[in-house]
Amino acid sequence: MIYLVTGGSGSGKSEYAESLITASPFSNRIYLAAMEAYGEEGRRRVQRHRKLRQGKGFSTIERPRNLNGVLTEEQKGGAILLECLSNLAANQLFGPDGMGDPAEAEQAMKEGICYLAENCRLLVVVTNEIFSDGIDYGPETGCYIRLLGRMNQWLAKRADMVVQVTAGIPVILKGSSKGW
Repeated sequence: MIYLVTGGSGSGKSEYAESLITASPFSNRIYLAAMEAYGEEGRRRVQRHRKLRQGKGFSTIERPRNLNGVLTEEQKGGAILLECLSNLAANQLFGPDGMGDPAEAEQAMKEGICYLAENCRLLVVVTNEIFSDGIDYGPETGCYIRLLGRMNQWLAKRADMVVQVTAGIPVILKGSSKGW
């Protein structure tokens, strides 16, 4: 099963996504962290997320890009929380060598998410709503926004459940959380 959880910054989407995993019957819980912590603010966010999931039975894998093959045999078959698609998109598009090809980044992300979905029973993907501010960004940021938008649409079509979290309130847009 694939669940997509979306919302704005500070909406409570990560906490909700974690609750989906911890409410599931799967004891094998992987937290797949895609954020590369740049600067003090980034390190604080990573520490905050580590503290939030403490004691919830997650094993953490830090992988900012190229998700194919990330799991060991022992890690397969349970529940995976991918936190988050927007970080993965940025890392995949803007790698160590600068901006890459958007089509290649999109293909790598799709292949990685398919790999995860094929190797677990429940995949919960967190993403961000960054499309409604009305600001005209430069070409590189615009490319990133379009990539994330395409990925969100692609994943929402495949997801069994899509939830938007606003002010800590989850609103189910597609499917239901029952049925694992």
